[in-house]
Amino acid sequence: MKEIDFYMVDAFSTVTFGGNAAAVCPLTEWLPDEILLKMSQQHNQSETAFFVTTDDGFELRWFTTQGEINLCGHATLAAAHIIFEYLDYPHTAIHFDTRFVGPLTVTRNGDWLTLDFPAWESESIQPPPLLLEALGISRYQEVRVARDYMVVLDNQQQLEALRPNIDAMIPLGKMVCVTAPGEGEYDFVSRFFCPGEAVAEDPVTGSTHSMLIPYWAEKRGKTQMLARQISARGGDLRCQLAGERVLIGGQATTYLIGKVLLR
Repeated sequence: MKEIDFYMVDAFSTVTFGGNAAAVCPLTEWLPDEILLKMSQQHNQSETAFFVTTDDGFELRWFTTQGEINLCGHATLAAAHIIFEYLDYPHTAIHFDTRFVGPLTVTRNGDWLTLDFPAWESESIQPPPLLLEALGISRYQEVRVARDYMVVLDNQQQLEALRPNIDAMIPLGKMVCVTAPGEGEYDFVSRFFCPGEAVAEDPVTGSTHSMLIPYWAEKRGKTQMLARQISARGGDLRCQLAGERVLIGGQATTYLIGKVLLR
């Protein structure tokens, strides 16, 4: 029987049941991909982060219940939280090697962890009719695309009022981020929909801010911003555009510590 440490973390939150939950499993060596997928399906979270210690840092991978994905912000934050809090890690920066987006760094400053991610440029497109139909909207500022669709609305109230048919988005073949200017202290707000995944609306999505930050930095005329994802759980993100990289800051809270038993 193989025992694997298991953690569940509420990322981008200072309280339990806030932000976005991720499972985290440190491994001594990589298991077969089919086992990693079955574990992720058993955990039934939006993402499970797996990492292995190397001479230079850590190798990191992310799995949904459907398969491996190329980038996940909240699960990276969760994995870094576990390394800093429970693995006697002595440094203030963690270096992750990843399969699809190269090296990633997470730095610690007090209770805040900052992800150093690639900046994704998006391009303006004519929206597929199905996208607008599934969102239930006819009025929007623009629609753009990078890894995900990005739909820009006029204001936060319009975003909060969305009641999309998420299953109807499945034929689009992409995730859907909807964003708008923020109110008060927030420069922009967003929601993120995951057609076909176990979690239909992702509570806080670090990776899509790789696309949101360059867009809103240009619109706002500033490189440092505060964002909020306005899901039911919600979460705050400190955002900075740094050339071809984006810095995404958040906090995390441990919810569960246990063991996975593989027989």
